[in-house]
Amino acid sequence: MTNIRDVARIAGYSVSTVSRVINQQNYVSAATRAAIQKVVDELDYAPNDVARDLSRGKTFNVGVVLPHEDHPYFTQLIHGITTAAFAAKYHVVLLSSRYDADLELNYLEGLRRKAYDALIFTSHGLPLSQLAYYQQYGSIVICEHPRNSGLPAAYAHRRTTYRDALVYLKTHGYQRIGLLMSRPIAVSATSQATADAYQMVFGQRPAPEICVTDVITLADGERAAKTYLQRGQHFDAILANSDDIAIGVSRGYQAAGEPVPFLIGQEHQLSGELAHLPTIDHYFKKVGEHALQLAISGEKKTIAIDSRLITEQ
Repeated sequence: MTNIRDVARIAGYSVSTVSRVINQQNYVSAATRAAIQKVVDELDYAPNDVARDLSRGKTFNVGVVLPHEDHPYFTQLIHGITTAAFAAKYHVVLLSSRYDADLELNYLEGLRRKAYDALIFTSHGLPLSQLAYYQQYGSIVICEHPRNSGLPAAYAHRRTTYRDALVYLKTHGYQRIGLLMSRPIAVSATSQATADAYQMVFGQRPAPEICVTDVITLADGERAAKTYLQRGQHFDAILANSDDIAIGVSRGYQAAGEPVPFLIGQEHQLSGELAHLPTIDHYFKKVGEHALQLAISGEKKTIAIDSRLITEQ
């Protein structure tokens, strides 16, 4: 197999000069560049990217760990990450986890083996302390409040807008409120933020029976509506965890011939805009852009993005 030394020997130039030509660097005359390029073309030589990455100590790969892509939280984050990565000439490697701790640990070991320059955890099953341990092997960024973990973070302020949404419901006379969540409160920072906001507004933690978890898609929204109806629960309003999910809730109530509660969605999706739903915009695309910048810069700081409650569309 032809290597760079073969090109240098046949062309009659040093390996460093050939390397500058191959990598399109300056300080090489036009005549020298043409002579070396002629040999490269004749030998059909292509540099070994793996070897080149090893020599310069960087892969220009950022691994993005995500449990799934079914919720707009993840799709909008990925949009922001890939947009920023393209501008910075980095590659994004999507690493599916399904919250599997063994898989996440394997990705961390990949960082240790230099398979990636950095990892971004959009969500995680492992404790933050374990993620923080692996910072010695490369940059690790999380997309939630870092608490006392010492991890760099880019995330959306959620508690404020969750509180605003619940205050809006309370001031408009809605008292019996259902809450839809992707994951249980005990394991999800987002669900905890929802529960904390509920406590701030209503003075008590949300009862378990008003919360339906594992709600990710429009179809899950329909299922949540059926769950409430089967339990004989009647709500004035429901805070759904996406606009699509809110539409699913509406379909579920309509299919059962029941009045649809007042609905607030999240993530400012087209479905909610068309249905004129109140929604919360967390600006996750912007969060993703900042997460990528933190990952490639190695800066250890926290960037919090303000969210917005939109009551009229």
